[in-house]
Amino acid sequence: MITIAAIGKKHDTNLIAAITAYQCRLRVPWSVQWRFLPHSHLEGDNACQEESQRLIKLIDSYKEQPFVVLLDEVGNNVSSPELCTKLLQPLTSGRPVVIIIGGAYGVTKQLQRRATFVWSLSRLVFPHQLVRLLLVEQLYRCQEIARGSQYHHM
Repeated sequence: MITIAAIGKKHDTNLIAAITAYQCRLRVPWSVQWRFLPHSHLEGDNACQEESQRLIKLIDSYKEQPFVVLLDEVGNNVSSPELCTKLLQPLTSGRPVVIIIGGAYGVTKQLQRRATFVWSLSRLVFPHQLVRLLLVEQLYRCQEIARGSQYHHM
């Protein structure tokens, strides 16, 4: 199972149906659970620091060191098959996978160093709510690539 840790409120009501449509298609080991951590009441670097500390605490709560994927605009761009390859090994070995969507002020260098893989969806910046939809669609696409289905036309 994949845990998606997101700073912010629950899903935007306009996106719930689309997120749910992909999430319902995900099967073990690709299935997901969401962990929503509230925005900091602080601003700027102070908010970044507080939110990052909460995310690190979540990572540290696992008995086994999880495979941590940090979504960040300065991360690596990968193709869907490359993403599938990166996630498949920890998922099939039973290692916990945590995907982090940070807050509006980003994350600390300390949290970036804790990530196994820093991934950029694009050089463009997207609203966090839209990132959630893009993420579950990509997880579904990875699942289908791993299955050898025709969903992703390689």
